[in-house]
Amino acid sequence: MLGLPVNPNSCKGVYCSHVLEHFSHEDLKIALRNTHALLAEEGRFRFVLPDLRYYAVRYMDDYSAVSACEFMKGTGLGQWRRGKKLGEFLAEWLGNTRHRWMWDFASMQAELADAGFRNIRKAFFNDSEDPMFLRVEEKERWENCLGFECGI
Repeated sequence: MLGLPVNPNSCKGVYCSHVLEHFSHEDLKIALRNTHALLAEEGRFRFVLPDLRYYAVRYMDDYSAVSACEFMKGTGLGQWRRGKKLGEFLAEWLGNTRHRWMWDFASMQAELADAGFRNIRKAFFNDSEDPMFLRVEEKERWENCLGFECGI
């Protein structure tokens, strides 16, 4: 059994929306290997996350007094205010709500290939052939974001 109480090679599909950017680079590699191990033959992994390239291009195209703040806010890498109360400090320290690493297509494609995924493609909202993925997707989660679908 892996990190989840799910048997290896038992899933037809795994879906996540705005999860992987919350992992450190090292933890992402582990999560991708574990996800690959969960998938059954012909299984699919589909996910969406913020697109680093989208925010970087916006930053460079609109280089102004507010562009750096908009970049940090949009990528979730910045921290507008640091919690001063003990509960806020503990939630930040123990929680996993902050973005830890951002991805563009090429960098994530390389990580997926390294984890053993094949047929890696850029995905778009509701373009999957698997109807189960279509049941859980929300359009606003895909706006200005980067989607992937791949297999083993």
